[in-house]
This record gives sequence, structure tokens and C-alpha cells, in this order.
Amino acid sequence: MSDQSRRAFLALAQGALAAAAVGALAIHLIEAAEAMPVAPRPEQPEEPLKAQWGPPHHRPPPHRGRRNRRRRWHCWWHRGRRHCGWRWF
Repeated sequence: MSDQSRRAFLALAQGALAAAAVGALAIHLIEAAEAMPVAPRPEQPEEPLKAQWGPPHHRPPPHRGRRNRRRRWHCWWHRGRRHCGWRWF
């Protein structure tokens, strides 16, 4: 068996194995979706969700006035080496 035919066979086998795995996963997910109820109480309609307005609150508002700064011991990387010392924060 030549190297090219061996590589082609292994590529084909790997592709077939991946396709079988994806198919098995899809069948499992479809069965799980069919078992889920559509609505918990079909006789009573759910209230529509209200849209939340405004920007996401992932950052505190900017400081107003003077900010308290203090020195603290801090380590940082500079040009691949670690430096430690007192820094203003």
C-alpha cells in the first residue's frame, strides 16, 4: 500500500468517524428536545417580557472630584522580566 493511498484511507476513516459522532449527537439532542414541554401551563398565557432599557452596568460611573491615590507594593512584567516595587494606584 503506498503512502498516498494510506493517507487517503485514514482521512476518509477520520471523516466518517466525525460524521458518525455528529449524527449521534444530533439524534440525542433531537430526542431531548422532543421530550421537553412547550409551555408549562398552556391554559394561561405568559406575560410578554419587558425590554430593559439603558446601557449595561458593567463599569462604575466615572469619578468626580479628587481620587484617593496611595502607594502600594506591586509586581509587573517588563521585557520578559518581573519587576517589583512601590507604585501609585
